[in-house]
Amino acid sequence: MNNAQFTTNKNKYEAVIGVEVHVQLATQSKIFCSCPNQPGSAPNTTICEICSGQPGTLPVLNEQVVACAVMAGIATRCQINSMSEFSRKHYFYPDLPKGFQITQADFPIAQHGHITIRLENGTTKNIHLRRIHIEEDAGKSMHAPDNSCSLVDLNRAGTPLLEIVTEPDLSSPAEVKAYLQELHAIITSLGISSGNMEEGAFRADTNISVRLQGDSKLGTRCELKNINSFKFIADATTYEIDRQIEIIEQGGSITQQTRLWDTKQRITVPMRSKEEAADYRYMPEPDIPLLQLSEEYIAAIRTKVPELPYQRFERLCTAYELSPYEAEIIAYNPSLAVYFEQAWKLNPSKTLINWILRDLLGTIKERSIDINSCLSDQSPLRPAQLAELTQLIDKGTINARTAQEIFAEMITSNARPSDIVRERGLEQMGSTEELEKIIIQLIEQYASQAAEYRAGKVKLFGFFVGKAMEQTKGRAQPQLLNELIKKHLS
Repeated sequence: MNNAQFTTNKNKYEAVIGVEVHVQLATQSKIFCSCPNQPGSAPNTTICEICSGQPGTLPVLNEQVVACAVMAGIATRCQINSMSEFSRKHYFYPDLPKGFQITQADFPIAQHGHITIRLENGTTKNIHLRRIHIEEDAGKSMHAPDNSCSLVDLNRAGTPLLEIVTEPDLSSPAEVKAYLQELHAIITSLGISSGNMEEGAFRADTNISVRLQGDSKLGTRCELKNINSFKFIADATTYEIDRQIEIIEQGGSITQQTRLWDTKQRITVPMRSKEEAADYRYMPEPDIPLLQLSEEYIAAIRTKVPELPYQRFERLCTAYELSPYEAEIIAYNPSLAVYFEQAWKLNPSKTLINWILRDLLGTIKERSIDINSCLSDQSPLRPAQLAELTQLIDKGTINARTAQEIFAEMITSNARPSDIVRERGLEQMGSTEELEKIIIQLIEQYASQAAEYRAGKVKLFGFFVGKAMEQTKGRAQPQLLNELIKKHLS
């Protein structure tokens, strides 16, 4: 099938996508024991009888895990259930020492929430959450490069997880990426997880099927697992949708299975057949009592939920009249939001916003500076410095060209912008008489260019602007300069 034909046929189909995200909680200890929850420790050094699955041991639920789950449910607009239950989910992996995982099945701690995403066309869409439940992580298998043996590290066994499951509401790779980025921003803002995808603290599985446009029957789904970046997830989802459509178009059928993303070949590859719920032989966990939460407990957790990125976005648009583009950049970086609001108190202007989004962010990226360090009173890029610099621009004391020079010197010397202006005599030349004298001299000096301009070669106007700026060492007020050049060249 050629590309043009495939593209035409592809438009007959729609994708139906649901996402399951595992969030590794940043609690001090593991979920059912007192072992430290410390990713990166030497293999098998943070384990005990409980998390290594020794016979006769009993799990004890970590209350901090419950608080994190409730907080996540509140932040994603979920119903927090006053009663939830733990279950055993049976399956065999070498790194699952008990032979089952303790999780929540029929009675999760939170459900029926939603997350609002903003789409590329400016519209919004609610992605509904089926459930949020608590569970423990398994250990980790490591395979020798020559495949001569496999080793098991149980440090991760018993690490507390939240699994956040959507309804099949997503329909494109762009929506999947937007949803994951929004959820990641919420989780990290709550402070309940590092969200580090490379370390597995935030990992997503996408369930993908395709069907003809308008068909109510769902197609056979495949699950993509263990993809550790937003870009790779979007790329893998795109490939998988195309793969399924091509199989159906060629008369084949989709096999339900779990697949992995090969980043080198940029294809999905089969991992195993996909299990159904019945394969796991769920049963209530007999060693953990029902989890019952009072209204007072839930209300107390609610007071600890900070301002969330989507709430900050709305506030920045309303209170500061930022554009959606500006508000999104600032709202989804908590430290940048703090920086912006501190600077805004000193100089509430559009100039300040532009300098933050263009010059500040460009500089910290180029120099690998942490935005948090810019909040220090000793930083040359502290909010007060940028507020003062942009205030000098707004007052007409300096022009944009001079401001760039001051900004560069400010970074290296940590001097106040106003001190740099005063010491170097960089105040903008605003005297009409002084500028007019310079322009008249330039027109006399470049009489032939002036004649060509008057004869219709209007591009030469820029020539005179450049010469005037050179003569005034960039201190001329641009608007006044342009007016005077036009006046004397006409």
